[in-house]
Amino acid sequence: MADDELPDPLYVRIEIPRGSHNKYEWDHEHGALKLDRRLFSSLGYPTDYGFFPDTIASDGDELDAVVAVSEPTFPGCFIEVKPIALFKMRDEADVDNKVLCVPRTDPNWSGMERLDDLPMSLRDELSLFFGVYKTPEWKVVKVDGWFPREEAVESILRARRRYAEQDS
Repeated sequence: MADDELPDPLYVRIEIPRGSHNKYEWDHEHGALKLDRRLFSSLGYPTDYGFFPDTIASDGDELDAVVAVSEPTFPGCFIEVKPIALFKMRDEADVDNKVLCVPRTDPNWSGMERLDDLPMSLRDELSLFFGVYKTPEWKVVKVDGWFPREEAVESILRARRRYAEQDS
């Protein structure tokens, strides 16, 4: 695993802005975002939420990313990021890990490099959100917790390899 294997620049496509209660998803068939549903939870997304293009996670979808931002962006926005940590969780279907990133161009976040650089309050808020956001839909989520940057980088590289192998 080496950072120099990551694309430079590395981008996340945002589906859901921070604070939103709407769950948007990228629709490949239409090449556009669609409204999937409104969250049943009273909680809004604590960060921007999206995915790494040209990846396939173990659940068959693109690899999920959460991006700590100073201001919410908008669905469809591309953000140049660096990975900081990996949040491991599972839902009823499968592993559903999230890579926590910071924007390279936001001075409030760009100096952060590792999980320990992030405010504990943000880690706790994300853990709580992903632990309960599907509860009102009667779906069970198991949170495995936070893992270091190296595991986030390896997760991105695995997902990029899966994507490349599908075209082979």
